[in-house]
Amino acid sequence: MTEKETIQLTGNLPPLAERIRPHTLTDFIGQSSLLNENSLLIHSLKQGQLFSMIFWGPPGTGKTTLAKIIAKESKAQLFAISAVSSGVKDVRKIIATAKESLKLGTTTLLFIDEIHRFSKSQQDALLHAVEDGSIILIGATTENPSFEVISPLLSRCKVLKLNSFTETELQNILQRAIVEDIVLSQKMISFDDGMEKLLIQSSGGDARKMLNTLELTVSLHNESKIKITKSNLQEALQQKNIIYDKTGDYHYDTISAFIKSVRGSDPDASVYWLAIMLEAGEKPEFIARRLIILASEDIGNSDPYAVMLANSAMQSVHSVGMPESMIILGQVTTYLASAPKSNAANQAIQSAMDFVKKHGAGSVPLHLRNAPTKLMKDLDYGKGYQYPHSKPEHFVKEKYFPDSFQSSPSFYKPTTQGREKFLKERLIHLWKDRYK
Repeated sequence: MTEKETIQLTGNLPPLAERIRPHTLTDFIGQSSLLNENSLLIHSLKQGQLFSMIFWGPPGTGKTTLAKIIAKESKAQLFAISAVSSGVKDVRKIIATAKESLKLGTTTLLFIDEIHRFSKSQQDALLHAVEDGSIILIGATTENPSFEVISPLLSRCKVLKLNSFTETELQNILQRAIVEDIVLSQKMISFDDGMEKLLIQSSGGDARKMLNTLELTVSLHNESKIKITKSNLQEALQQKNIIYDKTGDYHYDTISAFIKSVRGSDPDASVYWLAIMLEAGEKPEFIARRLIILASEDIGNSDPYAVMLANSAMQSVHSVGMPESMIILGQVTTYLASAPKSNAANQAIQSAMDFVKKHGAGSVPLHLRNAPTKLMKDLDYGKGYQYPHSKPEHFVKEKYFPDSFQSSPSFYKPTTQGREKFLKERLIHLWKDRYK
């Protein structure tokens, strides 16, 4: 079932997520760190001193909604465009209108969805208008602005981080939709045991995804009394996005399938999902960045070359562009999918981080401290340190943990996959008590 058919079932009304979009800060659920009374954003609204900003966060967390509410609260005229379908010509036209409006005392707020998809030249076109106050810019992005927004523009904006909705927040949004929506409120909707929780959890913190799934599930029923079961909820989840949409759920589901296929060592499935993304016009840099993360997280020391190859591919993709970048991405994807897998290095740093959070930082032993001055040497800094390269095997059994540690914890647990097998054997030989 297509989105068009779903809308027809609701009398050509806008989608559910649009119908129940909150129009005031009071009605907005979530993002308490941004919207508490002491926050920078709320303070600026109260003082009438709005600033340009970039909302950075996962999909379906309220970026567009907040922009509309801010425009309403500040009594500014709002222009909203998408970087996917708009260009410099559209931006310049809005800026010209904004300059005229400013002469009459009206502030213009320009909201650009997916601002990370604007090219450098397109972003350059915004600089002067943002700097001289002709427009107040609100950009929305799911990508790290540090990588995707040019430095001059980023320096003129405040980056505000939005978080995925919690299950409690999603439950509140869900209940409000069922009670207040013009369509759903006319029906008696209930859930089989556990199905409300399943609907919420399947959204991954994305309110729009949850509401789209709910609406499609309801559209599968003709009766006014509806009980949502596991079978029709699963059907809705499978049918929800058949056509790849770079701004929709299938975009995120596809990159998830791609990464999991590479992690699962299936090069054929990996290039299938890669082909879908590239055919749909996905940015090759978006894919390449995730392959760098995967190379370290899921391959790690079983093949240290993997992260170097992925990083090299990122640089090459940036230099070459499409369509040739598909060859580079195809190469690195098939290599990473075929490489041995280990998440031991990732697990090691996660385990160490948890340990430090729980126990705090220990004091650095004197023999490990640097001693660049005579005073430090007099205090025994560096005294007793044994230089490994002067020893057989370039190794000395030394204590490198704080003196307060009765035993040495083991965070890194190497596997027997690929190159990591050699590392494991060496560590067992060097640290027999710790690696057995």
